Amino acid sequence: MSDPLVAVELAAWADPASVFLALHADDPHAFWLDAGPDAELGWSWVGSGTPEADAGAPRAVTCARAGGEAWEAGRFRGGWVGWLGYDEAAERAGAPARYDERMPRAKWLRVDEFVAFDHGGRRAWAVATAGRADELAAEAARFAAFAATPAASAEPTAAASRHTAEEYAGLIGRCRDAIREGDAYQLCLTTRFEVAASVDALAAYRRLRAVTPAHHGGFVRSGPVSLASASPERFLEVEEGVVRTRPIKGTRPRGADAAADAALAEELLTDAKERAENVMIVDLMRNDLSRVCEPGSVGVDGLLEVESYPAVHQLVSTVSGTLAHGVTVGDLLDATFPAGSMTGAPKLSAMTILHDLERAPRGVFAGCFGWVGDDGALDLAMVIRSIVVHPGGAYVGAGGGITWRSDAAAEVAEVGVKARGPLAALGAALPPGW
Repeated sequence: MSDPLVAVELAAWADPASVFLALHADDPHAFWLDAGPDAELGWSWVGSGTPEADAGAPRAVTCARAGGEAWEAGRFRGGWVGWLGYDEAAERAGAPARYDERMPRAKWLRVDEFVAFDHGGRRAWAVATAGRADELAAEAARFAAFAATPAASAEPTAAASRHTAEEYAGLIGRCRDAIREGDAYQLCLTTRFEVAASVDALAAYRRLRAVTPAHHGGFVRSGPVSLASASPERFLEVEEGVVRTRPIKGTRPRGADAAADAALAEELLTDAKERAENVMIVDLMRNDLSRVCEPGSVGVDGLLEVESYPAVHQLVSTVSGTLAHGVTVGDLLDATFPAGSMTGAPKLSAMTILHDLERAPRGVFAGCFGWVGDDGALDLAMVIRSIVVHPGGAYVGAGGGITWRSDAAAEVAEVGVKARGPLAALGAALPPGW
């Protein structure tokens, strides 16, 4: 059994970006779970880790129950940081799957030392084994007063799309055919934009977070592959026996001025199609959580709430439940993953239809990333608004929920809105037609 971890508070607040760049910029296996630049709430964690040989190890952990030991230094107390891809989860759920072997289907780093940052309290802690924690605190404190310089501009490059805008519009029509036939209520149709160029993954992440900051951003690197994400969607959070999910369905761009911006937010909130799309996924997530929660405990804590980010307005709901005794992380993932916001409903039928329509793997996109603690707490975000970097280049996935009332032109435009920021961080523009 590994030695217990202790937390040593830094004497002063330190910028997570500065600490990561100083301590881990060149580490082959490193992570930065990011509440965002200038965040006033939330937590960030930065550190390095060791690739986990057993990708199933986090699944075996029993989900956290109430009454754990008090710990000031945040909810992550050591465990794993990494990602799970979409395709293997779809296959585990009974759907057909294809795989993109340029990226690991799952990647976890075993983490036993890191720096935790409480943005609300402006406090930071070095977390490691006794003795090493003091050394790590001293290393991090050396950079407390330094502000990270901006990332260099990206070299211009070209992006290729998996589907043309016209082809994607045609697939929307086929989604509506499936809905008319009663095979689905909603389908989350996705596509991919690829860059075939050498990519500095960390620089791309720094540009991405500067332009489209999000409360669940993150950078995870393991050898030649990396994930850079400005995700606004929390997939699963487990704390003291309670599991929460916050599905996003419904998107509008930000307006050019305050009046236009407010009008777009109101349009999102009142649009019948967007509201129906969101409620369908809320019902799906209630059903998924009921499989691992105590009877009668699953409820909707927030419904159809507009959250605003630099590039988009989003329509968000919150569903929670009390986990049944003995539920493991694997049990929870089997009940809920892939997330309904990235499949549609009914889930298995939707995934099967989408496999036939998309005719290509999603890879890490539409999966999830974040941390799983040794104590069974966890916080996982959706891999959306993200850049996936592999030795041959990088890709950005994007999509949208298709219902019977979907307008093809509007859905195509929404994909462009979602993909524009990550592509810009790579130095690429949307291909013609998008």
